[in-house]
Amino acid sequence: MADLMIRRVSALLDPFLLLLMATVALATVLPARGGWAPVVAGLADAGIVLLFFLHGARLSREAIVAGARKWHLHLAVLLTTFALFPLLGLAFGALPFLPGEFAAGMLFLTLLPSTVQSSIAFTAIARGDVAAAVCAASFSNLAGIFLTPALVALLMGGTMGGFSWGAAQTILLQLLLPFLAGHFLRPWIGDFVARHKAWLGKVDRGSILLVVYAAFGAAIVEGLWQKVAPISLLVLVALCAVLLAIVLGLTWWLGRRLGFSRAEAIVLLFCGSKKSLATGVPMAGVLFPAASVGIVLLPIMVFHQLQLMACAVIAPRLGATAPDREGA
Repeated sequence: MADLMIRRVSALLDPFLLLLMATVALATVLPARGGWAPVVAGLADAGIVLLFFLHGARLSREAIVAGARKWHLHLAVLLTTFALFPLLGLAFGALPFLPGEFAAGMLFLTLLPSTVQSSIAFTAIARGDVAAAVCAASFSNLAGIFLTPALVALLMGGTMGGFSWGAAQTILLQLLLPFLAGHFLRPWIGDFVARHKAWLGKVDRGSILLVVYAAFGAAIVEGLWQKVAPISLLVLVALCAVLLAIVLGLTWWLGRRLGFSRAEAIVLLFCGSKKSLATGVPMAGVLFPAASVGIVLLPIMVFHQLQLMACAVIAPRLGATAPDREGA
């Protein structure tokens, strides 16, 4: 069973990561210039709207009601995601040897909500509480629509363009309203979304790739790779690995310390230690100047890959050692 789940996760995520790197390479070689730049930017904005509309359409109200029963677990996930992580982000961002742009990207990474798909999949592999993971991950993403921009305003107000009323209006129009529209239309479009889950998943990924292409293309035009030294990239990878190791260790320790069952502690481990690339890409496009988005996204792209690799090792080991009678 664990091998099957791993293959499913790999089939869903690994090709996308390859496409993501290919998109960065394409943006490096052929960025949108001149008259094409506003066209690509407009298509990227449309992709963001569509992405959040689909997020809202997928969120089940039944999951919200059912999840409220384990409020203590969901509160722990939210505090880990939006309190512990940001504190670590501030600490990492204060490192004197980290360039300012990477420091901003590291902090932005820590302000994002958890993933949904991979958190649930790895919880299942580890024989954790899958229903609770569905609710915790959904709550994290719902809260992130409000909390991530608020935390950016609070902690990054003077960084890389900051946060303005114009940004707030953009968040309302491009993120919140499409999300709410998708959710409230769920009774009418929910069956369509469920029937075409695979196809709509490709639309999701295509929207993210479009936003990444637009963001990195704008950064390339502004001289991104001239600003980023190879040694800085190696430092970034190392810092992301250290951040991930700290959070994985702390979430597992907290789960046992707070008296959660093993299945619940697994939910905190996987939902509380992840950060969503799918949410981070469009939000960065809304919150930061176009020329800065590419470099801000580098940490979340690195962290996303590392978290998948680490959890693909941890989850099967937890699943193999789970008591036979431990409920999922």
